[in-house]
Amino acid sequence: MPKEIINNISMYYEVSGSGEPIMFIHGLGSSAEDWKIQTEFFSRHFKVISYDVRGHGKTDSSDYQYSIPLFAEDCAALLKHLEVDSAHIVGLSLGGIIAFQLVISHPHLVKSMGIVNSLPEVNLNTLKTRIRIYGRLLLVRFFGLRITGKVLSKKLFPHPEMAWMRKDFIEKWARNDKIAYLYSVKAMIGWSVADKLHEISCPVLFITSEFDYTSVAAKEHYAQKINNAQLAVIKDARHAVTFEKAQEFNTTLYEFLQN
Repeated sequence: MPKEIINNISMYYEVSGSGEPIMFIHGLGSSAEDWKIQTEFFSRHFKVISYDVRGHGKTDSSDYQYSIPLFAEDCAALLKHLEVDSAHIVGLSLGGIIAFQLVISHPHLVKSMGIVNSLPEVNLNTLKTRIRIYGRLLLVRFFGLRITGKVLSKKLFPHPEMAWMRKDFIEKWARNDKIAYLYSVKAMIGWSVADKLHEISCPVLFITSEFDYTSVAAKEHYAQKINNAQLAVIKDARHAVTFEKAQEFNTTLYEFLQN
């Protein structure tokens, strides 16, 4: 698949299938590769677009400060490059954050949104959140990405039968660019479009795991602020639900898109 100069960086993206366009935006420390299961399923029904976010996977980093609006402009520029007038946008974690910024900055580009284990703001108003965010920064800075991946894998895939998922996660995580990863975390801190949720008019599906980092109640709170939003909970799942419970996730999203 190609790499093109998009918004002044060399960006890697993949396109497969035909039909209405659906774009998948990966989470922090991930890449388009992690949408493989979704691409295989949805490309039977849609034109599937996925890409590596700035500083992730095969997409270049940049020397200037990262920000969520910058990530959203990268996404908008890619859609323009592909001559896509509007698309269903599905984002996991950081990808959900980018999707929220995109629909606020470029509402005409977004036909519907699937927000997966994500929120429209990242504030540090609770001790638990501060520990999680700053703990992650310290872990990466002082112990590196492979060690961080090992720590995270035990939380994301805790059961013995998930050993292969942990191994896969660790190997992919270790390939991240450390500086770009730290820039991306810092870009999220303090970001918010929570006061603009009333501007969103497209259909929105919040998909949340029962045991995500943030509670089901938190997602429900924000869903109630959007006129055309609904919430789906995937039981006994954690943050990486698109991999851990891929079939259930795909079915849930597909039913939303069909309806």
